[in-house]
Amino acid sequence: MLIFPAIDLKRGKVVRLAQGDYARMTTYADDPLEVAGGFVRLGATCLHLVDLDGAKDGNPRNRKIIEELCKLPLFTQVGGGIRTEADVEDVLALGADRVILGTAAVTDFPMVKKLARKYKKKLVVGVDVKDGRVATHGWQAVSELDGVEFCKKLRGAGISTVVYTDISRDGQLAGTNLGIYEKLAKIRGLQVIASGGVSYEQEVKKLLDMKLHGVILGKALYAGKLSLVRCMAIAKGEMGPC
Repeated sequence: MLIFPAIDLKRGKVVRLAQGDYARMTTYADDPLEVAGGFVRLGATCLHLVDLDGAKDGNPRNRKIIEELCKLPLFTQVGGGIRTEADVEDVLALGADRVILGTAAVTDFPMVKKLARKYKKKLVVGVDVKDGRVATHGWQAVSELDGVEFCKKLRGAGISTVVYTDISRDGQLAGTNLGIYEKLAKIRGLQVIASGGVSYEQEVKKLLDMKLHGVILGKALYAGKLSLVRCMAIAKGEMGPC
């Protein structure tokens, strides 16, 4: 199982939101490259990168920083404001290994099917869920789509990987929604990346046992609640949780 330390960008700085609320934002660092370089020195191989300005405004805003981060020796997936095929091309051109669609997957599903055929494993869909329903536009709006059913629909359209976030757990340091990942793990052929609230080593082990594709670690890393080195070792089956 892959461990993705997360960097969320807001006006070029490294921040974290609480439950997707832009009014409840904590700034952790002014230099994203320094933060990502720290991940590399600890042995990280992956990075989850989100342009929060882009997610809110509908257009990637932190292109220069994203391009610099993509030069690091990390498998980098990038999301935030990517809503057209041109956006996908632009972000891949910056050096991203995978691109994450969010709002566009809800508002233009035929486009998702087309892009899934064209970009295959380079395309991921971020399924952000609030009270069981899929949220859009930087988590500022909520659709009528059921989160689990939408993941099944995405798999049927050719999407092989989803990042599933329970917004209510995100940034709370109180644990993730293990129950929902048990359901998602049963969708045949779908690689699931858990995101939102992972705060304990025992959760990393349980997600590994579910055979999830990956886990995103955000605030728990920045707050010192989780060790990136230990979580990577647990995800590789090299050690157990304490």
